[in-house]
Amino acid sequence: MPNSTYSHPSVLALSFGQMTEVKYLYGAIVFLIFLMIAVSSSTVICTIILHRTLHEPMYIFIAALCMNGLYGSICFFPALFVNLVSQIQTISYISCLIQIFGIHTYIGCEITVLAAMAFDRYVCICNPLRYNSLMTFSNVFKIIGAAWLYIIIIITIHVILTIRLPLCGSVIEKIYCDNWSVVRLSCIDTTVNNIFGILITSVTSLLFVYIFISYVKILMVCMKSSKNVKAKALQTCTPHLVSLTYFAANILCEIILLRFPVNTMPYELKIIISVQAYVFAPLLNPLMYGLKMREISVKISQINQLSGRKMWE
Repeated sequence: MPNSTYSHPSVLALSFGQMTEVKYLYGAIVFLIFLMIAVSSSTVICTIILHRTLHEPMYIFIAALCMNGLYGSICFFPALFVNLVSQIQTISYISCLIQIFGIHTYIGCEITVLAAMAFDRYVCICNPLRYNSLMTFSNVFKIIGAAWLYIIIIITIHVILTIRLPLCGSVIEKIYCDNWSVVRLSCIDTTVNNIFGILITSVTSLLFVYIFISYVKILMVCMKSSKNVKAKALQTCTPHLVSLTYFAANILCEIILLRFPVNTMPYELKIIISVQAYVFAPLLNPLMYGLKMREISVKISQINQLSGRKMWE
């Protein structure tokens, strides 16, 4: 039974280390990165929504990926910016829980949407005759809805399990709140939380395995196809593979740092590794898809040209 003298602290301290010595510089960098993500993601999303020719499964999934990146950035960057420019780097317990829910649902939805994109490309390339019947407009939105709903339910349970824990400490060894960092402050046994965390990690690993297997099969089919088919398939799949590989590497590094702390590693390097999934993934996704996908880049160029003409009229 938990000791009744323990409770949830009203405020938790974050560990910014030597970042506070040049906090305004870091604050400016954080603001610029957030602005770039907001502008680039919104541009890709609006372009796909406004042009009927882009209302196809592949582009809808890209819009969902950019929307999720924008959501994750909103959960991560504003709180980070406020703490950087503040005198004391703290966060309220309630705000910490909200951030935990936000960044973990972002991570989870990123993985499930990437899995949905892999399924879309697999059906399109490996089973083209069934593509139009399987990937209908309604089915695409059902897949996206199921991907988001599954993660929301899982992370809600995760947060509820964390809320029940009384905390002995009040210092988080990070510049943001994540679930494991709060669980480690608990005064009582956290076996249930650990088991549930391992279960989620296992399911996530299976999703990554499914995605990689899908792309291996896609590449095998491409190798037997004509040059035109091979080039088109590689053009659409390459951004997916880059996003997936980069994101998977970041998540793996984050899990290793959480579960197996490396005490000899400089704290600043730990910070850089721990924030990459929240910084570079939402920043690179709209740039890769907006610039590499010819149809999207053409539509964005048309919008820019139209805007330019209206300015001079």
